[in-house]
Amino acid sequence: MIFKYDVLVIGGGHAGCEAACAAARMGAHTCLVTMDMNKIAQMSCNPAVGGIAKGQIVREIDALGGRMGLVTDATAIQFRMLNRSKGPAMWSPRAQCDREKFIWQWRWQLDNTEGLDIWQDEACELLTEEQDGHKVAIGIKTIWGAELYAGSVVITAGTFLNGLMHIGRKQVEGGRIAEPSVKHLTESITQHGIKSYRMKTGTPVRIDRRSVHFEDCERQDGECVDYRFSYMAGSDEVRLSPLRQLPCWIFQTNEECHEELRKGLADSPLFNGQIQSIGPRYCPSVETKLVTFPDKGHHPLFLEPEGEDTNEMYLNGFSSSMPMDVQIKALRKIPALRDVRVYRPGYAIEYDFFDPTQLSHSLESKVVERLFFAGQVNGTTGYEEAAGQGLVAGVNAACRCVGKEPLIMKRDESYIGVLIDDLVTKGVDEPYRMFTSRAEYRILLRQDDADARLTEMAHRIGLATDRRLAWWIEKKEHIDEIIRFCEDFHIKPRIINTRLEQLGSAPLTAGCRLIDILARPQVGLKDMIEFIPELREVTGHIGNRRNETIEAAEIRIKYKGYIERERVVAEKMHRLENIRIKGRFDYPSMTGLSIEARQKLQRIQPETLAQASRIPGVSPSDIDVMLVLSGR
Repeated sequence: MIFKYDVLVIGGGHAGCEAACAAARMGAHTCLVTMDMNKIAQMSCNPAVGGIAKGQIVREIDALGGRMGLVTDATAIQFRMLNRSKGPAMWSPRAQCDREKFIWQWRWQLDNTEGLDIWQDEACELLTEEQDGHKVAIGIKTIWGAELYAGSVVITAGTFLNGLMHIGRKQVEGGRIAEPSVKHLTESITQHGIKSYRMKTGTPVRIDRRSVHFEDCERQDGECVDYRFSYMAGSDEVRLSPLRQLPCWIFQTNEECHEELRKGLADSPLFNGQIQSIGPRYCPSVETKLVTFPDKGHHPLFLEPEGEDTNEMYLNGFSSSMPMDVQIKALRKIPALRDVRVYRPGYAIEYDFFDPTQLSHSLESKVVERLFFAGQVNGTTGYEEAAGQGLVAGVNAACRCVGKEPLIMKRDESYIGVLIDDLVTKGVDEPYRMFTSRAEYRILLRQDDADARLTEMAHRIGLATDRRLAWWIEKKEHIDEIIRFCEDFHIKPRIINTRLEQLGSAPLTAGCRLIDILARPQVGLKDMIEFIPELREVTGHIGNRRNETIEAAEIRIKYKGYIERERVVAEKMHRLENIRIKGRFDYPSMTGLSIEARQKLQRIQPETLAQASRIPGVSPSDIDVMLVLSGR
């Protein structure tokens, strides 16, 4: 059978789902090819979305018109805003989700996206042809003999490419527990000159909640706040039926547990040479923690529910590939788990990924035209990083079909822009995970202002709906109205000083504007709303997004100076972003550059001088040389 589409997306994980939805919403006739329609957007590791920097990415996906935030809100069983003790640039939303309901909410999104088909099959061969002297992707073949042709192909195969799972000395081929690996597709891609390597990740044991002694755990409830991931909460784009909220539980390993684990180190694939590839540094296995921190007597563990209708629980912090008997014996040395029963042990998995420096910022291959990559196949780890890439790849695959300009976000516009720029500029030598520290403009990239940064851009390219744009404009008008009122409203000491004393703030000696009062760290906008009737009237008609709008206005007031200063720095860097250098220099012959700079510039072929400045090994003096030669 032969099928023809505009865009093919290979893989139904978080990257693939966002890519397929985005391409179809851009007007491209799209087909998502997945091995199992019942495991769409499977949460292979922890049943949670968001976290430090990751939550900002989900907000950006939502602001752009993506679906991850909507699905998360519809399936959340606990919500927290992390880092509230720090400044708002560090605030990061995180939600526990019902794993099974998450899958079916995503199926609902896919099934109700016009122009999107799903084909259950396994891709085994990339189809290409020569066009004007260039290799071009034109489709795929499947193991069942189907041939699917398209104007663009997006590879989002996750950990399935030649996946190999490890539990102790036992090895089983597979892309996920009880699911087969994908053979031959990697070789079909690398034969065209695209480089592939191996990475490793892992996942913890799953525990039967009925065997846990919760009296030996510390309970951690969600926050009772009116937060959602999606800015469209309350709109007709959200299919929301709130689920029962559940707690997580905290306890620790101990020396007895560690001793059992040490006995099994000889059989650990990580330490006996069985696993050669590199794992995620920032999510180490429990055995890696023992070896790295030999003097530490305990490590924190978080027991997280998998859903509201299941006894299965996820043990965060106990990722392991040790033999299953070693894992269980060690767990039973922990008081809360002394009678533990498990559904399955933790395991490690090795898989193929492709060198992301061979991609452009649109995530299109520099080697094979019209071929896009997104997700863990680019060397990243995490659902959110995958979904952000998937959305960009899907949009750009659709744009490529009709000759539109690609969607490329700058580093001061989004964490997704930082992520992609890091991948294609620096490459990876371990699974890439996003942190706020990776973004030099994180004051501009807050979780509260993703809609301000991205929604109008998304609407211009046809990804965000008119309804979504209207919601943002309405919110923007409310924020501006609050700020104008605070700038114009003057208040006298005799009126405000008692309230300031209650808040622990110094009294006024003379009258001043309300906005100057709100610049004080002790004084919140909600405090003033309760105290000043006129301000209460201004905010009273905002509606069901009142808290979100008030918070956004307060952040803009309190951090105005910092935000403006960082914007000035970003604008200066835009000068280098506007100096395009691709194809202008013969790097090997440029003796004014260091040898390392020549080699890396030749391999990566940066688009702009700003991108060149971020390549490891390219020094400021090398940039100065190119700046002079550019005539700037």
